[in-house]
Amino acid sequence: MTTTAPTPPSAPRSSSRRARQFLLLGSIFGVTLLTTLIVVFVLVTMFEHKQDARSPYFRVVDLNETSTDPAPWGLNWPHHFDQYTMTAGDTFYGGSSAMPQSKLDESPWLKRLYAGYAFSIDYREARGHAYMLYDQVVTERVNQRQQAGACLHCHASTTVLYRKAGLDALGLPSDEAALAAEFNMEAVIKGFEVLSRKPYHEVLAMLTQMPDGTAPGSPAVFGEPPVGGFDPKAMPEGHFAMSEAHPVSCIDCHDPKTMAVRITRPGFMLGMAKLAAGDGQVHAMPSVERWRRGDRKEPYDPNKLATRAEMRSFACGQCHVEYYCATQDTLTFPWGFGLRVEDMERYWDELTFPDGTAFKDYVHAETGAALYKAQHPEFELWNQGVHARAGVSCADCHMPYERVGAMKLSNHNVRSPMENINNACQTCHKVSEAELRERVATIQTRHKALMERAAAAMVSMVDAIMEAKLSGVSESDLSEVYDLQRKSMWRLDFVSSENSKGFHAPQEAARILGESIDYARQAEALALRLRAPQAPEVVAPEDPILGVTPR
Repeated sequence: MTTTAPTPPSAPRSSSRRARQFLLLGSIFGVTLLTTLIVVFVLVTMFEHKQDARSPYFRVVDLNETSTDPAPWGLNWPHHFDQYTMTAGDTFYGGSSAMPQSKLDESPWLKRLYAGYAFSIDYREARGHAYMLYDQVVTERVNQRQQAGACLHCHASTTVLYRKAGLDALGLPSDEAALAAEFNMEAVIKGFEVLSRKPYHEVLAMLTQMPDGTAPGSPAVFGEPPVGGFDPKAMPEGHFAMSEAHPVSCIDCHDPKTMAVRITRPGFMLGMAKLAAGDGQVHAMPSVERWRRGDRKEPYDPNKLATRAEMRSFACGQCHVEYYCATQDTLTFPWGFGLRVEDMERYWDELTFPDGTAFKDYVHAETGAALYKAQHPEFELWNQGVHARAGVSCADCHMPYERVGAMKLSNHNVRSPMENINNACQTCHKVSEAELRERVATIQTRHKALMERAAAAMVSMVDAIMEAKLSGVSESDLSEVYDLQRKSMWRLDFVSSENSKGFHAPQEAARILGESIDYARQAEALALRLRAPQAPEVVAPEDPILGVTPR
C-alpha cells in the first residue's frame, strides 16, 4: 500500500526566517549606512576646519608696508579688526577736554614727585589703544611744553615716516612705491635717529602726510568724539589736530603679507641688542640665552631669533617700557645692564648726553636735585615676576586665546585680564573667578598702601631738604642728600608709573618701594642734621645697663 507523505510544515518557518534575515540585513545596512554618513560628515568637517585653520582669512584687499590705516586690514581679518576697535571702550569721556580722570587730583603727592617735569601739569588715567595718540595730542604736557618727536615712537603708527626719513638720509628712493615694497629695518632705525630729537608737532605734521593705504578723506576708524565731548573743530588755541595720523595699528605688530607677529619699533630693537650683549638676568627669553652662548657676530635680532612665545611679549615690550624721551638725545631704552630697577639706574648713572653733560630727565623744582623720570616699565617689572618665570607672555593674559569657529585666535581687544578672567586666568588657575578677583584685589590693595607710605616719606624728605636749603646749607653739602633723593624718587616713580598696580611682580614692587622709603628717610635725616644745631654729645653711662627697667 502506497501512502502520501504529509506536507512538511517548514515553508512558513522558512519564510519567517528569510524575513528575519532580510530585516537583519536591512538593519545592518542601515546602521552601516548611517555610520558611514556620520564618519564622512566628521571627516569632512575636520577637513574643512583644518583648511579654515590653514587659511584663517579670505584676502579681500592686498596690503603693503604703507597700510597703517587698520580699516583695510579689517576687510581681510574682520574678527580681529572688530576686537581692535573695542579698545575704544564704551565711553569716550566728556568734559572740558574729553579726557579721563587726573591722577594729580587723585594723588596730590604726584605733583611733588614731578615738580619741574611736564607730568606735574597734566597726568591722567590711561585708556585703550584707540586713544593713545588722541590723548597725547590733546594733553597739556604737549601743548604747554615743547616735547620731542620721539614721543610719537609709541603713540602713533610711525614706521612709514621713519622709513621715509631713513631712506632720504641714506640717499635711497623714498616714493610711495619704495615705501610699499619692503620694511627695511635699517632705514627705519636711521629715520628714527633723524626724527627723534625734532619738535613733537613738526614730526606729527610730517606723520599726517604719509601714505596710509586709504584714499584721502576716508572715514576714520575711530570717529570724532560724540556731541558734548572734545570737539576737534573747535580746539583750544594752541592745540594741534591729529588729522589722519593713526594710533598704533595692525602694521605695527604684524607683517602685512603673512600676518606674522614682528617687531617694528627701533627703540626696542636697539634696546634688546644692548640687553642681549650685557650680562643682565632675563627670564622667559631662551633666544637671548642661546644668542649669548653663540658667536655674537651679529647683534641680537628678535625678528630673526625670538620664539613665538617670546614675540607675544616682545610685541608689547616695544612700548610698555622705561625709556628716555626728550630733546637732548635719541630715545633710549636703558637695558645695557639688565631689566631690574637698579640695572637701569646704573645705566642712567653712567650715561652722558652728546654734549658731555651728565644724564638727567629733569631738575626738581623744589630742591634742585637732578632726577630720573620713569615712564611705564610694565615689560621690565613683568620680567621680575612669577608669570614670566613660568613662561606666561603678555598676550597670554591681555590678549588670551579664544575659539572662533575652527580658529584659535588672540583676542585683540587688549585690556586688563580682570575683564576676561575665564580666558585670561582660568586657563591655568583652576579656581573660581571670585577667588581670583580676591587674590588680585589683595595684592593691589597692599601695594597701594605701601606706595602711599613711600609717597609720605618722599614728601617729608622734600620738606626737610627745603628747610635745609632755607637755613643756608650749601649745595655741595647737600650733594649726598640729592643722591638719596634721586634714588628714592626713581624707585617710587618706577613703581607708581607701572600700570599693573604691582601685580606683575608683587614681591619685587614691594622691595623697590621699601628701598624708596629707606632712601627717603636717609635723605630726610641727613637734611635735618645739616640744618639743625649741633647735636649734644652722647656719653655712655658709667653703670652697666642691666637690661631690666627698674621699679
